[in-house]
Amino acid sequence: MPYFRDIVGQEQLKEHLMNAIKQDKVSHAYMIIGERNCGKEFMAKAFAQSLLCENRQDSEPCGECHSCIQMESLNHPDVKFLLPDKPTVIGVDDIREQINNDIAIKPYQGPKKIYIINNGELMTVQAQNALLKTLEEPPEYAVIIILTNNVDVFLPTVLSRCIQLSFKPVKDELIQEFLMKEMQIPDYKAAICVAFARGNVGKARLLAKSEEFDKVKDEALSLLKNIDDMEVNEIVAAIKKINEYKFDVNDYLDIFSIWYRDMLLFKATHDANGLVFREELQYIRRAADKSAYEGIETIIDALEKCKQRLKANVNFDLSMELLLLTIKEN
Repeated sequence: MPYFRDIVGQEQLKEHLMNAIKQDKVSHAYMIIGERNCGKEFMAKAFAQSLLCENRQDSEPCGECHSCIQMESLNHPDVKFLLPDKPTVIGVDDIREQINNDIAIKPYQGPKKIYIINNGELMTVQAQNALLKTLEEPPEYAVIIILTNNVDVFLPTVLSRCIQLSFKPVKDELIQEFLMKEMQIPDYKAAICVAFARGNVGKARLLAKSEEFDKVKDEALSLLKNIDDMEVNEIVAAIKKINEYKFDVNDYLDIFSIWYRDMLLFKATHDANGLVFREELQYIRRAADKSAYEGIETIIDALEKCKQRLKANVNFDLSMELLLLTIKEN
């Protein structure tokens, strides 16, 4: 069951929503902005549950009333989650049928009727214009919550009618504490997840639970340890294997980036305390001793170029081959 108190960090955002409930100044439209898996939907559910709770205390839901029980099972008649016909686009018909044509019906049991639009960036211009008509003249009881990872795709007229609340990166120590305390993740694994998450609690949580992440990490590190002795055909085979993973390739490349960041840090300080891959110290020490600063920096630059190429839809195999040959040469 979602509670504000269970959200790690985001104090300003939580305070804004909780004060809106306390002071009975809830807006008719919110846009919650943050990268994928950061906890936007959890925040929206906590807000919805608090708004509809029959016995809330200090803006937190009681968790026991009829409304809270319905929210826990995602079966509350006054909370509507937009379900688009197509997974990659939210069309005008989705907005008209699930929001515009429904919003005039008063709440069944609570004081508010709440609409949550996940992946709001998928709305077409026509869908946004259809939603705009409702945003301009919403019923007093209606609350529309748009969740998005890209605010730039929205029409200025839509943005101007929403209160925009942005998720901020959470401090690494808070995320690590959460993983170790709440999920019982050992410190060395928590440190790796935190390094990859870059302030995103949800991503850190997913990585901590992911068996595939452990497998991909181990295979990526094995490739880095052995690349000096690999032939070109073996590198090509390794690239094909990378392409088979369901993992985000940027996360895969981040494994490389953190490895070389560790190598550069150890070469400069000879101190293992700041390393993410501390358990690989013997390999990092050996690689740092035989690598020049310029070579490591060349590889780090090549990693960024590879990410840019892939973002520009340059051929995956070619981009990775150029990267791995640069790593092998340096």
